[in-house]
Amino acid sequence: MLIGITGTDGAGKGTVVEYLVKQRGYLHFSSRGLITRELLQKGLPTDRPHLRQMANELRAHYGDDYVIKAALAEVRESALDHLIIESIRTTAEVAALRRAGGILLAVDADVEVRFARIQGRGSASDQVTFDEFVAQEQLEMNDPDPHGMQKAMVMAMADYTIINNASVKELEEAIEVALMVPGEKTGK
Repeated sequence: MLIGITGTDGAGKGTVVEYLVKQRGYLHFSSRGLITRELLQKGLPTDRPHLRQMANELRAHYGDDYVIKAALAEVRESALDHLIIESIRTTAEVAALRRAGGILLAVDADVEVRFARIQGRGSASDQVTFDEFVAQEQLEMNDPDPHGMQKAMVMAMADYTIINNASVKELEEAIEVALMVPGEKTGK
């Protein structure tokens, strides 16, 4: 099974991925990892503005479905048939995911909950104020760059949405429900 993950920052996408890798044996492909490698090769910072700009440049050069194409090319070399692609951000990526037989899972949570989570994880791209966090999210929901993130549209295209305001245990239960009921739009 091929699963794409989308959602807002700090909603729990990484926790969903971790669960699917550990409990279901999925191979994980991180679009953020791909973009970070590109930045490091060019000697650029890995903060959120640089990640967004590099992703837009890669999409402009290789096509707006670049992340899916890169993930599928990488997995062809493995024998695993369970792949999860983290951080689907464009409608072209969703279309490519579906052409490959995949489903899209969205994860969301209240903004205050998500901000507290990103502050706790402490990655370089998460060192922002609440106002900066909200401004970055607004841009990423509908980036004016034609090759930019379109999170709002992508999340609306999800086969299933998990609202993750509670415990990890409840999130894991919601993941199992999502895998049983593809096509239903909203979870708990």
